[in-house]
Amino acid sequence: MQIDLRTVSIKPLRHTYGHIERRFGDKPASRYQEGTYDLQPTHNFQYRPTWDPDREIFDASRTRLKMRDWYAFRDPRQYYYGTWTLARARQQETAESNFDFVESRNLASLLSPELLTLALDLLLPLRHVAWGGSMNNTAICAYGYGTAITQPCMYHAMDHLAIAQYLTRIGLLLGDAAALSSAKEHWLCAADWQALRRLVEDSFVVQDWFELYVAQNLVLDGLLYPLFYKVLVEDELSMRGGTAIAMLTQFMTEWYAESAKWVDAQVKVAVAESPGNAALVSDWIAGWQARAVAALAPMAERALGERADAVMDDLAQQFAARLAKLGVNA
Repeated sequence: MQIDLRTVSIKPLRHTYGHIERRFGDKPASRYQEGTYDLQPTHNFQYRPTWDPDREIFDASRTRLKMRDWYAFRDPRQYYYGTWTLARARQQETAESNFDFVESRNLASLLSPELLTLALDLLLPLRHVAWGGSMNNTAICAYGYGTAITQPCMYHAMDHLAIAQYLTRIGLLLGDAAALSSAKEHWLCAADWQALRRLVEDSFVVQDWFELYVAQNLVLDGLLYPLFYKVLVEDELSMRGGTAIAMLTQFMTEWYAESAKWVDAQVKVAVAESPGNAALVSDWIAGWQARAVAALAPMAERALGERADAVMDDLAQQFAARLAKLGVNA
């Protein structure tokens, strides 16, 4: 018996979902496109929320920012749930290895008492800041408009929560449960933390969700992470023999470098949409930046002494250069 093999080309009835086809054409779509675009509910709402009866339950007017297409906020990382979890799983493996390395070799015992106290005093209260970042990005996801920006904000919220947990683990590794209680007391009562605490708590009641995005993800994170994790940890503490602390905070450093690209892309799109948007975002940045710089200055002075002013000036210049690339007048 003779068998003839041949290739048969089967034409698919359709390449993707209808709403994706209407936006991108009848062609195969990526998982990111299928899991992101045009998923925001827009019609057939059964009722208006009783806590805000003047608006629909999903309403673009919850921010003063105006966009012709809310799906212009594309994520350059192309994160949907699958790719985000894979990326974070790889980073978690590295973080776990770093924690195991420091703990198994008892590197914490090599830190001087002064350096250890400084590290705990500077880092542990930041877990409350990270928790605030998680709350704020959850709020943006809840009240924002357009899956292209609300979806990654939910991932961003969980990343902040992970950072808070890593900081807690650092406190338990370098100190003990009493160190966490002491850090909480500092956050609540110490004079040099109160400006930052007030900024974080004031952000909880910001009604405009895109202003909250600018305040939290661009301004506060954009000044706090370079100061604490680059200048204070990687530069200052490492020079004093605190390389182990830099290993324990590697996730924060890498996460900020990655997430800053996403934040910049969103702000750049918003500013380029219209002069009104540009002026609005610029005003938001100016107000929150002044508060953030004043709130972070006491920690810089404590760690750097007389060099604190120069470091803060350099940090402000770097932030201004970043804003200029986004089309924002600093």
